[in-house]
Amino acid sequence: MRKLVVSGLLILSALLSGCGYNTLQREDESVKSAWSEVLNQYQRRYDLIPNLVNTVKGFAEQEKDVLLGVTQARANVGAIKATPELVNDPKAFEQFIAAQNQLQGALSRLLVVAEAYPNLKSDTLFRDLTAQLEGTENRIAVARNRYIKAVQSYNISVREFPSNLTAKMFGFEVKPNLQVENEKAVSTAPKVDFSKPGPAPSVPAPSTTAPATPAPQPAPPSEPAKKAP
Repeated sequence: MRKLVVSGLLILSALLSGCGYNTLQREDESVKSAWSEVLNQYQRRYDLIPNLVNTVKGFAEQEKDVLLGVTQARANVGAIKATPELVNDPKAFEQFIAAQNQLQGALSRLLVVAEAYPNLKSDTLFRDLTAQLEGTENRIAVARNRYIKAVQSYNISVREFPSNLTAKMFGFEVKPNLQVENEKAVSTAPKVDFSKPGPAPSVPAPSTTAPATPAPQPAPPSEPAKKAP
Protein backbone atom coordinates (compact mmCIF):
# COMPACT_ATOMS: atom_id res chain seq x y z
CA MET A 1 0.00 0.00 0.00
CA ARG A 2 2.82 2.34 0.90
CA LYS A 3 4.50 1.68 -2.42
CA LEU A 4 1.29 2.55 -4.23
CA VAL A 5 1.03 5.85 -2.37
CA VAL A 6 4.64 6.71 -3.14
CA SER A 7 4.20 5.76 -6.77
CA GLY A 8 1.06 7.86 -6.98
CA LEU A 9 2.83 10.86 -5.52
CA LEU A 10 5.71 10.46 -7.95
CA ILE A 11 3.33 10.25 -10.88
CA LEU A 12 1.41 13.31 -9.65
CA SER A 13 4.66 15.21 -9.21
CA ALA A 14 5.75 14.33 -12.72
CA LEU A 15 2.41 15.40 -14.14
CA LEU A 16 2.47 18.72 -12.30
CA SER A 17 6.05 19.35 -13.36
CA GLY A 18 5.22 18.56 -16.97
CA CYS A 19 2.22 20.92 -16.87
CA GLY A 20 4.27 23.87 -15.63
CA TYR A 21 3.37 23.85 -11.95
CA ASN A 22 6.96 24.10 -10.77
CA THR A 23 7.68 26.80 -13.33
CA LEU A 24 4.71 28.82 -12.16
CA GLN A 25 5.80 28.49 -8.55
CA ARG A 26 9.35 29.55 -9.36
CA GLU A 27 8.28 32.51 -11.49
CA ASP A 28 5.72 33.63 -8.93
CA GLU A 29 8.47 33.78 -6.32
CA SER A 30 10.64 35.75 -8.75
CA VAL A 31 7.87 38.31 -9.17
CA LYS A 32 7.48 38.65 -5.40
CA SER A 33 11.21 39.11 -4.95
CA ALA A 34 11.43 41.71 -7.73
CA TRP A 35 8.45 43.61 -6.37
CA SER A 36 9.93 43.68 -2.87
CA GLU A 37 13.04 45.33 -4.28
CA VAL A 38 10.91 47.94 -6.07
CA LEU A 39 9.15 48.71 -2.78
CA ASN A 40 12.46 48.97 -0.94
CA GLN A 41 13.79 51.54 -3.38
CA TYR A 42 10.55 53.51 -3.36
CA GLN A 43 10.73 53.58 0.44
CA ARG A 44 14.31 54.81 0.27
CA ARG A 45 13.20 57.76 -1.87
CA TYR A 46 10.22 58.38 0.41
CA ASP A 47 12.54 58.66 3.43
CA LEU A 48 14.86 61.15 1.72
CA ILE A 49 12.17 63.70 0.92
CA PRO A 50 11.60 65.42 4.31
CA ASN A 51 15.26 66.41 4.67
CA LEU A 52 15.39 67.53 1.04
CA VAL A 53 12.28 69.71 1.40
CA ASN A 54 13.53 71.27 4.62
CA THR A 55 16.89 72.05 3.06
CA VAL A 56 15.31 73.73 0.04
CA LYS A 57 12.93 75.64 2.33
CA GLY A 58 15.90 77.17 4.13
CA PHE A 59 17.09 78.83 0.90
CA ALA A 60 13.90 79.18 -1.12
CA GLU A 61 11.02 79.49 1.30
CA GLN A 62 9.14 81.62 -1.22
CA GLU A 63 8.74 78.56 -3.48
CA LYS A 64 5.76 77.47 -1.39
CA ASP A 65 3.77 75.96 -4.24
CA VAL A 66 6.58 73.65 -5.32
CA LEU A 67 7.40 72.62 -1.76
CA LEU A 68 3.74 71.98 -1.01
CA GLY A 69 3.45 69.91 -4.19
CA VAL A 70 6.24 67.60 -3.07
CA THR A 71 4.82 67.30 0.44
CA GLN A 72 1.33 66.50 -0.86
CA ALA A 73 2.63 63.98 -3.39
CA ARG A 74 4.56 62.23 -0.62
CA ALA A 75 1.44 62.15 1.54
CA ASN A 76 -0.50 60.55 -1.34
CA VAL A 77 2.10 57.81 -1.57
CA GLY A 78 2.02 57.24 2.17
CA ALA A 79 -1.78 56.91 2.11
CA ILE A 80 -1.51 53.74 -0.01
CA LYS A 81 -0.43 50.67 1.89
CA ALA A 82 2.49 49.20 -0.04
CA THR A 83 2.35 45.44 0.37
CA PRO A 84 3.46 42.43 -1.65
CA GLU A 85 -0.24 41.74 -2.35
CA LEU A 86 -0.46 44.85 -4.53
CA VAL A 87 0.74 42.81 -7.49
CA ASN A 88 -2.45 40.73 -7.25
CA ASP A 89 -4.78 43.74 -7.27
CA PRO A 90 -4.57 45.58 -10.62
CA LYS A 91 -6.59 48.58 -9.46
CA ALA A 92 -4.62 49.15 -6.25
CA PHE A 93 -1.39 48.52 -8.16
CA GLU A 94 -2.29 51.19 -10.72
CA GLN A 95 -3.14 53.71 -7.99
CA PHE A 96 0.14 53.05 -6.20
CA ILE A 97 2.24 53.47 -9.35
CA ALA A 98 0.33 56.64 -10.31
CA ALA A 99 1.10 58.11 -6.87
CA GLN A 100 4.78 57.22 -7.25
CA ASN A 101 4.91 58.85 -10.68
CA GLN A 102 3.27 61.97 -9.28
CA LEU A 103 5.90 62.11 -6.56
CA GLN A 104 8.68 61.72 -9.10
CA GLY A 105 7.25 64.61 -11.12
CA ALA A 106 7.01 66.84 -8.05
CA LEU A 107 10.62 66.10 -7.15
CA SER A 108 11.73 66.95 -10.69
CA ARG A 109 10.00 70.33 -10.46
CA LEU A 110 11.69 70.96 -7.11
CA LEU A 111 15.13 70.29 -8.56
CA VAL A 112 14.41 72.58 -11.51
CA VAL A 113 13.49 75.39 -9.10
CA ALA A 114 16.70 74.78 -7.15
CA GLU A 115 18.69 75.72 -10.26
CA ALA A 116 17.74 79.36 -9.66
CA TYR A 117 19.38 79.45 -6.21
CA PRO A 118 23.19 79.29 -6.40
CA ASN A 119 23.56 79.30 -2.60
CA LEU A 120 21.27 76.29 -2.34
CA LYS A 121 23.14 74.40 -5.06
CA SER A 122 26.42 74.97 -3.25
CA ASP A 123 25.05 73.83 0.11
CA THR A 124 26.79 70.65 1.25
CA LEU A 125 23.68 69.01 2.68
CA PHE A 126 21.64 69.75 -0.44
CA ARG A 127 24.34 68.33 -2.69
CA ASP A 128 24.55 65.20 -0.54
CA LEU A 129 20.78 64.72 -0.57
CA THR A 130 20.48 65.20 -4.33
CA ALA A 131 23.31 62.73 -4.88
CA GLN A 132 21.46 60.19 -2.74
CA LEU A 133 18.25 60.92 -4.60
CA GLU A 134 19.95 60.43 -7.96
CA GLY A 135 21.39 57.10 -6.82
CA THR A 136 17.98 56.03 -5.54
CA GLU A 137 16.31 56.92 -8.83
CA ASN A 138 18.86 54.74 -10.62
CA ARG A 139 18.15 51.86 -8.24
CA ILE A 140 14.42 52.32 -8.79
CA ALA A 141 14.93 52.09 -12.55
CA VAL A 142 16.94 48.87 -12.19
CA ALA A 143 14.40 47.35 -9.80
CA ARG A 144 11.49 48.28 -12.06
CA ASN A 145 13.23 46.72 -15.05
CA ARG A 146 13.82 43.50 -13.14
CA TYR A 147 10.17 43.42 -12.08
CA ILE A 148 8.97 43.99 -15.65
CA LYS A 149 11.00 41.03 -16.91
CA ALA A 150 9.86 38.78 -14.05
CA VAL A 151 6.19 39.56 -14.67
CA GLN A 152 6.54 39.10 -18.42
CA SER A 153 7.97 35.61 -17.91
CA TYR A 154 5.33 34.70 -15.34
CA ASN A 155 2.41 36.01 -17.42
CA ILE A 156 3.58 34.01 -20.45
CA SER A 157 3.52 30.82 -18.38
CA VAL A 158 0.04 31.66 -17.09
CA ARG A 159 -1.28 32.10 -20.63
CA GLU A 160 0.61 29.39 -22.52
CA PHE A 161 -0.71 25.87 -23.04
CA PRO A 162 -0.55 23.51 -21.19
CA SER A 163 0.67 25.53 -18.20
CA ASN A 164 -2.44 27.73 -18.46
CA LEU A 165 -4.52 24.71 -17.40
CA THR A 166 -2.37 24.28 -14.32
CA ALA A 167 -2.59 28.01 -13.64
CA LYS A 168 -6.39 27.88 -13.67
CA MET A 169 -6.43 24.80 -11.49
CA PHE A 170 -4.23 26.32 -8.79
CA GLY A 171 -5.35 29.96 -9.02
CA PHE A 172 -2.35 31.52 -10.74
CA GLU A 173 -3.55 34.72 -12.41
CA VAL A 174 -1.98 37.29 -14.71
CA LYS A 175 -0.26 40.05 -12.75
CA PRO A 176 -0.23 43.77 -13.64
CA ASN A 177 2.99 45.06 -15.07
CA LEU A 178 4.68 48.43 -15.03
CA GLN A 179 4.16 50.69 -18.00
CA VAL A 180 5.92 53.70 -19.47
CA GLU A 181 5.00 56.70 -17.28
CA ASN A 182 3.87 58.90 -20.17
CA GLU A 183 2.19 56.14 -22.16
CA LYS A 184 -1.17 57.94 -22.18
CA ALA A 185 0.40 61.15 -23.38
CA VAL A 186 2.28 59.31 -26.11
CA SER A 187 -0.80 57.41 -27.30
CA THR A 188 -3.07 60.49 -27.32
CA ALA A 189 -2.92 62.84 -30.24
CA PRO A 190 -2.30 66.47 -29.26
CA LYS A 191 -5.39 68.67 -29.29
CA VAL A 192 -5.49 71.69 -31.50
CA ASP A 193 -7.34 74.75 -30.28
CA PHE A 194 -9.13 76.03 -33.32
CA SER A 195 -10.41 79.07 -31.44
CA LYS A 196 -6.98 80.63 -31.77
CA PRO A 197 -6.22 82.31 -35.09
CA GLY A 198 -3.78 80.44 -37.19
CA PRO A 199 -0.92 81.95 -39.17
CA ALA A 200 -1.96 84.29 -41.95
CA PRO A 201 -1.77 82.74 -45.40
CA SER A 202 1.31 83.76 -47.30
CA VAL A 203 0.68 86.21 -50.12
CA PRO A 204 3.22 86.42 -52.91
CA ALA A 205 5.02 89.73 -52.90
CA PRO A 206 4.26 91.99 -55.86
CA SER A 207 6.78 91.77 -58.62
CA THR A 208 9.18 94.70 -58.88
CA THR A 209 10.03 93.96 -62.52
CA ALA A 210 8.31 96.27 -64.95
CA PRO A 211 6.25 94.46 -67.56
CA ALA A 212 7.90 94.26 -70.93
CA THR A 213 6.76 96.97 -73.43
CA PRO A 214 5.12 95.35 -76.43
CA ALA A 215 6.89 95.94 -79.69
CA PRO A 216 5.19 98.58 -81.91
CA GLN A 217 3.03 97.11 -84.62
CA PRO A 218 3.31 98.47 -88.23
CA ALA A 219 0.49 100.85 -89.17
CA PRO A 220 -1.99 99.49 -91.74
CA PRO A 221 -1.53 100.83 -95.30
CA SER A 222 -3.50 104.06 -95.98
CA GLU A 223 -6.27 103.95 -98.58
CA PRO A 224 -5.77 106.11 -101.75
CA ALA A 225 -7.61 109.44 -101.61
CA LYS A 226 -10.80 109.59 -103.66
CA LYS A 227 -11.02 112.25 -106.40
CA ALA A 228 -13.83 114.78 -106.18
CA PRO A 229 -16.45 114.39 -108.94
